[in-house]
Amino acid sequence: MDDKALRKQLAQLLDGVGAHMPFEEAVADFPDEAINRRAPNVDYGPWQLLEHLRLTQWDILEYVRNPDYEEREWPREYWPEPDAVATRQQFDETIRLFLEDRAALRAILMDPATDLWAVIPGSPGHNLVREIRIDADHNAYHIGEFAILRQVMGTWPANRTD
Repeated sequence: MDDKALRKQLAQLLDGVGAHMPFEEAVADFPDEAINRRAPNVDYGPWQLLEHLRLTQWDILEYVRNPDYEEREWPREYWPEPDAVATRQQFDETIRLFLEDRAALRAILMDPATDLWAVIPGSPGHNLVREIRIDADHNAYHIGEFAILRQVMGTWPANRTD
């Protein structure tokens, strides 16, 4: 596979194109009154799950682009506090920042000057291909979880057909 084709496939994976529900579809038309609500037997609400996605993706972006990257404490620094709640504005900001950081990762990936296989400085041999795969896999897992959470909570729009 040539470099251009690999970049395109990784970008599609990152964007959630293909076998996964895209982030944008999962979060569309989310009702204000459910932002902080918890489903039975779930220890976090919808905003907390999205904020976890954002924090984790931001960390991967920093790992890739910041040669002075410092590892964060898992899992504490990758999730909001258990009792944290968000306003609609904060919920929308989480979505905006997630998309902004994903676009930054995608731009790095699609830059022909970026060596996909170069070792990330300070890493134990990691490269951009690995990090894009990890980010896309993590996102797909939790976006699917978010979609199921919406189903359980009854927060999909009434006019949704699938």
